Formats: sequence, C-alpha cells, structure tokens
Amino acid sequence: MASQVPRVKLGSQGLEVSQQGLGCMGMSQFYGPPAPEQDMIDLIHHAVERGVTFLDTADMYGPHTNEMLVGKAIKGIRDKVQIATKFANYIDENGNYSIRGDPEYVREACEGSLKRLGVDCIDLYYQHRVDTKVPIEITVGAMAELVKEGKVKYLGLSEASASEIRRAHAVHPITAVQMEWSLWARDIEEDIVPTCRELGISIVSYSPLGRGFFAGFKAQEAKENDFRSYHVRFTGENLEKNERLRQRVVEIAEKKNCSINQLALAWVHHKGKDVVPIPGTTKRKNLDSNIDSLQVSLTDEEIAELEAAVPQEDIAGDRYNPEHAHNTWRNASTPPLSSWK
Repeated sequence: MASQVPRVKLGSQGLEVSQQGLGCMGMSQFYGPPAPEQDMIDLIHHAVERGVTFLDTADMYGPHTNEMLVGKAIKGIRDKVQIATKFANYIDENGNYSIRGDPEYVREACEGSLKRLGVDCIDLYYQHRVDTKVPIEITVGAMAELVKEGKVKYLGLSEASASEIRRAHAVHPITAVQMEWSLWARDIEEDIVPTCRELGISIVSYSPLGRGFFAGFKAQEAKENDFRSYHVRFTGENLEKNERLRQRVVEIAEKKNCSINQLALAWVHHKGKDVVPIPGTTKRKNLDSNIDSLQVSLTDEEIAELEAAVPQEDIAGDRYNPEHAHNTWRNASTPPLSSWK
C-alpha cells in the first residue's frame, strides 16, 4: 500500500494540513491549455486518498475557473481537505489588471470565492499580492472581519516583505506566508524566513520545482499559452546557463537514486517542519513521484552540495519578467496606516 502523507501544523493558530500540498493553478491556466476537468477532479481525489489534503487555488486562476474546479472536486469530501485560496489580483470588465486590498474588495472577493468553491468557510485566505495603495493594516483588518464572521478560518499573505508581514501580524495573527522557495529561488532565506519563524508563521513554498524546471520541463516543449515559453529564465542564453545548473542536480539525484523532482522537493522539505511545499501537476504519476520525495533523506553535507551546485549568483534571469516584477515582495511596500483616510 502506498504511504500516506503525514500532517503538520501550519502556523501557530491550530491549522493542520498535509506535509505536502497540491498547487492547482496549472490545471486551469498559465502552463498551457486547461486540462480536462474530470481528469483533474480524479487527480484531486487521488491526491486526497494519498493524504495530500492541502489544496491551493486563487480567484485569479482562470480567472475563477480553478476555484470552480476545486469546488466540484471537494463535493462530498469537504471535511477531508484544507482549502487555501487568494484574492487581490483584480481584473475589471475591460480586462484591465490591478491589485486591490481595499476593505470593500476584500469582502467582495471572499464572497465570490465562497460561492465558486461551494463552501461556507475558507480554511486559509491569502492576500495574493500586496496593494501598495492601501496600508496592509487596513487590508488585514478587513480579512480579520471575515474570520469573526466565520467565513474564513486563518489568514495568510503571499509575496509580502518582512516589514509587511510584521505589520500584518500585529493586526491579526498570520498563519502562513506563501513565497517562491526552491533551489533557484532562495532570496527569502535572509530576512523573510527568520521573521516568519520569530512570529510563529509557517512558509508555504510555491513553485518548489522551479516552475517545472527541476521536474524535467523542457522550454522547447512548452504548449500554447504556457508563459514559460517567454519567461526570462527559460529563454535564450539564460536557459543555456540554467540548463547547466540543472544537469548538476540531475547528477546528484542519480547518486541518490531518486528523480530530480524528488531531490528538489526533498531539499524544500528539509528546510524545516514549518515549510510546506505545494507542487502542482496534471499527471497522476508526477503526483505520486512528488509524494515519494518525503522518503528522500538528506544529510547536511548533501544539502550543502545541492546548494553549491545551484549558486544563487549563477542563476540566470529574475524570478519574474520585468512587467510582473513590481508585484514581488521586494516591492511590497504599503503606505503607513496614518495615511489612510
């Protein structure tokens, strides 16, 4: 019988989730055309049977269609899963994009997510991106109202800086901060990780496989509507340089007698019991392989070897293309509370 994924505490407020979650974004958008709905429902059911009960979505995935997919998948098994979704990425009727953290939108977005998911309460509700026009205290204050009303159980942030995390946590306890953390995205280790640990906040690692780079994804095989086909790390000279780094990881994985995705995920798992990666996939065999990363044990020497194989300064290209870089935590500065009228 296949091993079950153990449960861990997320944050300090009482939420328990599977030690590895499932990122559902790629089922609906960004990595190519949407996958067949029934296949993805079956995949989610298989994940839950294996003990992967922490499901991650957001209102912007689709937009909206990913939450609807997850909602269909959890019908009849709501008590077995922990649902995390996000708000803040706003697209108006003309297709214009902005980030909103104003109280009116916080409530409007939550009501929409509850309806699409078909649930009475969201387990973990994230601010997906920080609104640089609204003090984070105001946004989190509005999120806290949803907790009081029983519409949300726990609060989270995504792509927030250490100072924003502190300011938010002072208004209402933050359970988890979702950040990109992988072998080729380690810049949060200096400031954000220590801040979260000081405050008792867990870290949910998104793109723990480097957007599939450490799972065998080949940029030249990108499907239509796969944003990786024009991502700075997957194109031109950057890709050539990064491929050399990946080959080093492949060689270490071969020595460990595991796959590259298992090694890369094992590295994230070994970063601490307060770290929960949420790799995404649309294939059952990949899901099972990712779960088996929990069986890969790494020594301190092996972790050091892996990190030396992929030095941060040698990674070619930024995490996001320039048009999206302003939404990352390095630019996540909101106005002071005193400025809010």
